[in-house]
Amino acid sequence: MTDQWQPRMVEALAQAERGRYGASPNPMVGALVLDGEGCVVGRGAHLRCGGPHAEVEALQEAGARARGGTLVVTLEPCTHHGRTPPCVDAVLAAGVTRVVVGSRDPNPVVDGKGIATLRAAGVEVVEGVATGACERLNQRFFRWMRTGLPFVTLKMAVTLDGKIAARGGRSRWITSEASRRAGYALREEFDAMLVGIGTVLADDPRLRRHLGLNPNPHLARVVLDSELRLSPTSQLLAQDPGDVIVFCRAPARPDRGRELERIGVTVVEVGPDERDRCNLRPVLRWLGSHGVSSLLVEGGGEVHWSFLSEGLAHQVHAFVAPLLLGGREATPAVGGLGFSSPQEGVRLDLEEVRRLGEDLEIIAGVRGV
Repeated sequence: MTDQWQPRMVEALAQAERGRYGASPNPMVGALVLDGEGCVVGRGAHLRCGGPHAEVEALQEAGARARGGTLVVTLEPCTHHGRTPPCVDAVLAAGVTRVVVGSRDPNPVVDGKGIATLRAAGVEVVEGVATGACERLNQRFFRWMRTGLPFVTLKMAVTLDGKIAARGGRSRWITSEASRRAGYALREEFDAMLVGIGTVLADDPRLRRHLGLNPNPHLARVVLDSELRLSPTSQLLAQDPGDVIVFCRAPARPDRGRELERIGVTVVEVGPDERDRCNLRPVLRWLGSHGVSSLLVEGGGEVHWSFLSEGLAHQVHAFVAPLLLGGREATPAVGGLGFSSPQEGVRLDLEEVRRLGEDLEIIAGVRGV
């Protein structure tokens, strides 16, 4: 029964991809409406958080042709009032007689309730169609909903011998222009990005979105700054300082904290870890509870090590240049003490490898997290 709907679900997944740069922290969702003859008469996608949901868009396009037809949707229709009314109300009002669902919504206020409501109203519901693909599409949202913590991706521009900067700290440019543009595009997908204070002090970056792919120009910019060394005159704070969140070790410098807060920065104190740096777990809990479903970590190497050694990274996104820097003093992509044996190291599952100009783009999941 489910096999016949696979091609249509693939089409719905393609619709869902249209929301890659704007839907978060909501999930990406795509929908199709088929009339009684099986012809597509409506398409929809959830393009931006707060905007119309995919089902509503598809049903509106279909109009009266939806009655007696089928709705194919990648994620279970919602039943609650959020930024928009419940989608099940629109589905029932449209008069479709069948709903084909890719995956259930892990949000505890939905999780099966949408399907149960539709069935109680006499609508046929078909589940389990391309479920794996539908869940992979929204792996960040699913992780956030199930744990309360954001999905963490480590992003790095690295040489073939694993360096992110040469001896002396120079890193411009390791990778090609094509890789840099792809890296900027990655920022457009995430709710927040994070760096360590070492990166800020060395590079004085702005850490902003550059490409305009996301309809929301605001990106939460997070700095791990255990001793509150961030200068109020840094480029990071030159524009939209209210988007900047600084985590420091408690107790920190109250004078610098107040100075940063006066210009709009959010300063959050957390307890120290075993290295007397900011404890990452309360950092992630705070971000997750403040609407950050996905976090892009752009280093440096010590920060990457902290996330990996504590089992808090879910994915690695690396742009690898055909370049060798060498040198014990060159900065590695992953610093720290390192593991004592290959058996203790972090194993990755390759998800995608492709050429990007003269570089390689590698996306890999962290095994076992």
